[in-house]
Amino acid sequence: MTGANAKLSPIRLQVAWNRLIALVEEQAQTLLRTAFSSIVRECGDLSAGIFDRSGRMLAQAVTGTPGHINTMARSVFSFIEAFPVDMLREGDILVTNDPWKGTGHLNDYVVVTPAFRDGRVLALFACTGHMTDVGGIGLSAEGSDIFCEGVHLPVMKLADAGRIDETLMRIVKSNSRVPAEIEGDIYSLIASNEVAVKRLRELMDEAELDDLEEVADHILSSSREAVKARIAALPRGTATYRMTIDGFEAPVELVGTLTISEVGVSFDWTGTTGLSRYGINVPLNYTTAMTAYALVCSVAPDVPNNEGGLSQFAVSAPEGSILNATWPSPVACRHIIGLLLPDVVFGCVDQLMPGKVPAEGASTQWTLTFRGSDGLQRYAISIVTNGGSGARPGIDGLSATSFPSNVRGTPVEIVESETPLVFWKRELRDGSGGDGRWRGGMGQDMEIGTTGDAPFTLFASFDRIDHPARGRDGGDSGAAGELHLSDGQRLSGKGAHVIAPGKRLLIRTPGGGGYGAVITGTDNHNL
Repeated sequence: MTGANAKLSPIRLQVAWNRLIALVEEQAQTLLRTAFSSIVRECGDLSAGIFDRSGRMLAQAVTGTPGHINTMARSVFSFIEAFPVDMLREGDILVTNDPWKGTGHLNDYVVVTPAFRDGRVLALFACTGHMTDVGGIGLSAEGSDIFCEGVHLPVMKLADAGRIDETLMRIVKSNSRVPAEIEGDIYSLIASNEVAVKRLRELMDEAELDDLEEVADHILSSSREAVKARIAALPRGTATYRMTIDGFEAPVELVGTLTISEVGVSFDWTGTTGLSRYGINVPLNYTTAMTAYALVCSVAPDVPNNEGGLSQFAVSAPEGSILNATWPSPVACRHIIGLLLPDVVFGCVDQLMPGKVPAEGASTQWTLTFRGSDGLQRYAISIVTNGGSGARPGIDGLSATSFPSNVRGTPVEIVESETPLVFWKRELRDGSGGDGRWRGGMGQDMEIGTTGDAPFTLFASFDRIDHPARGRDGGDSGAAGELHLSDGQRLSGKGAHVIAPGKRLLIRTPGGGGYGAVITGTDNHNL
């Protein structure tokens, strides 16, 4: 059974599907193992996937973040619009960090590589990695527009017929505070896709396939019908949930409305606060990605993630709101609010399907972006730290865990080997999880200084300081986050803070909310 006209059996179709999932996982692992920046190689702030000729996502790697993979599911369409597949040549590599056509902010580079067979594009491989420094003011919420947040690359060729655009590489490196690191990360993105292209060719030869059209149709139709079946079993109704978060210049009100009807599942963010003057705005692609992720977790967590399933969820937000930022709004720290969106989605889901979703959590990761000098050279590093997740029906929340982002915390040893920074303390924050029948996860308690006699700068991008995670079904709120200097001075959760020599930074990440009222006289907790 060979050739494009030979119909594949159900078993061979499923085997091919499984092989594609394994293939893109190897793609992601290649990126993880070759990346230069610690936030990619240690924390997994990345994504990888395969797309058909029309740009539809067929499979994603398990390793990576939902914000990256679900924005990339839309991003590849923008690449094809700029460079139709029939215009591509072997050796072409495309790139962008456009927040509205990529994954939401300039720090994420998306690289797309076509896979050819007999001179024709067979599929497209895309991967994303977070670059530590792309110029401008850096990963800071203090930007006033996109132009000051870093160097912007439109959808363009990184390589033309196998030749890297050295001029582009020089521009990128000359605008980064860590030029060797960003160069290495770009080549790791290229290598990731190259491995995937090679593995796909091996699969095509082994399975004697000329194209992926039948496999793609099977993947997308099977996933679409599976999600439709899950939706058909849901109770019909509409639910609205409100959540106030810290914001920057003023608190932000997030208002979400979930509708489950015969037509399908839709989620609308009408009523949410308008644009901020600062870089906490969220492009619609990232809003859609995180909203859809929470809906998939609630409705069809067992269905492989691809365009077939994602197409069954409609997400909307008013243009000009903080969740549908228009160009050229500042969006560098779009993750602060974006990672809190699942809490609102779960709040709606709980009203229609009680007992299925967790309480609110710390949710938005506390990424410590530092810059400074050790006297010999300058450094820039993004350190991932996490708070506690919300308690779940029947089990406590997870401590110091990144949900919904899915990235790992940066090891202390990595930070101290690459910079003069020192973690004098890093431990679980006892009692920070909200009480309840099941307790919220605990945050972390950290004390950070430096071995040198030079100041260092923290670019804070935190939330849940003034508005902690709320409990669900009678559970208590988790502890609020805290940011202080060792002399007791309180620091704001967003913006640049210069830490003078001899002083230390005290950071306490938020705890998750509790679930259910405490039952007196019983052991309420698993921990």
